Amino acid sequence: MPEPQSTEFFLILVAVFGALVWWVIVAKQLVFRILAACLAFIPAMAFGVAAVNKYYDYYQTWHAAISDLTNQGVQTATAPNVTDRPGAKFASLLGQTIDAGLAAQQGFTLQVTMRGARTHLRRTVLVYLPPQYFQSAYQRYRFPVVELIHGFPGGPQDWITLLTVNLTLNSLVSDGSAKPAVLVMPDANGARGVSLQCLNQNHGPQDNTFLSKDVPDFLSQRLRVVPPGSGWGIAGYSEGGFCAANFGLQHGRIFSYAGVLSGYFKPSDNQLVNPTRTVSAFRTKKLALLNTPMHEVQALPARKQIAQFWIGVGGGDSADLRDAEDFRQLLLLHEPGVPLKVVTTGRHTMYTWRILLPPMLSWMTPRLAAEAAAKAHSAKEHRTTATAGGQPHKTTSRTGAKHHSRTTKHRAATKRRA
Repeated sequence: MPEPQSTEFFLILVAVFGALVWWVIVAKQLVFRILAACLAFIPAMAFGVAAVNKYYDYYQTWHAAISDLTNQGVQTATAPNVTDRPGAKFASLLGQTIDAGLAAQQGFTLQVTMRGARTHLRRTVLVYLPPQYFQSAYQRYRFPVVELIHGFPGGPQDWITLLTVNLTLNSLVSDGSAKPAVLVMPDANGARGVSLQCLNQNHGPQDNTFLSKDVPDFLSQRLRVVPPGSGWGIAGYSEGGFCAANFGLQHGRIFSYAGVLSGYFKPSDNQLVNPTRTVSAFRTKKLALLNTPMHEVQALPARKQIAQFWIGVGGGDSADLRDAEDFRQLLLLHEPGVPLKVVTTGRHTMYTWRILLPPMLSWMTPRLAAEAAAKAHSAKEHRTTATAGGQPHKTTSRTGAKHHSRTTKHRAATKRRA
């Protein structure tokens, strides 16, 4: 069957519409004319929906459309209750429910329903474990993590069904362009039709705290990953890009790298449902400014630790491009060489973000892996020192004594020459 963006699909809709209009014209009985006219609305409406889908490059396949609209299609193992014993629940679940050999080739996506320790929010989180997570060579390896924030409207499954981030990462790792990482895709808004922009709401859900503290703490205790900080990154597109920019500036000690794909840099009003309405997330103007990346980057305190940024944008969207260039210019005052990747013909669409994902992952994951390795090396040295009684190694050989004597004589001679 032709896919939803294919020319064949549009031609079929036109042909069906034309046939029904012809039926209206030639039918002799009124009841058949009315029936044909009513049926003609179906391909006409489908043509309009398909045209919008093609313009925004949203669903490329029927499978992606069905998966997104029904919240199905992402093959996962579900872990509904994993808040008791850190580590044990995940390990036993993975061991009992998946084919480890297949997972070692393709990786595996785990669906977790978690409750935030600080916020008490209960949300779904998708966790993609790369093939290396199941391979013997990586048994003692703690993986870096990239937390991925979806846009609005949308959900965490869009990273897999629409952007195929898992397949993209595997392909990049295979050709040496990227390093293995665990991908964490939380539900950022809690419900369809709701836009909360990853903010701590005034008298509402504390989404910033949930996504920046609850999720990293919860998963780092239960998966073989590095602790939050060096080795954790944050990335997002559209509304998720705003979240990544905001978190990168606010939580540099939790996320060491940030990828902003067509993000914006000033929060708008949140959108709620039942009834549908927009409301401000902030009680005061000061709080709004503290969550406005364009303002935050200009008001950064001296020596505040922020994430290293990577920015990507579609050049066909002039407003997105201008905002990205302005934000990058301000960032350059604090960190040199901020990359800006422009998709020349791209707009604010999935097409643009599919193109931006590979260079962003190729930039971020090797850096995260290097920091994870450095952290592991530091921890090993710390353990070695602790085993030795916490005392630094002392040189007791004659060579060491002679070196100390030569150094003392050299300093004395230098002083006499002065």
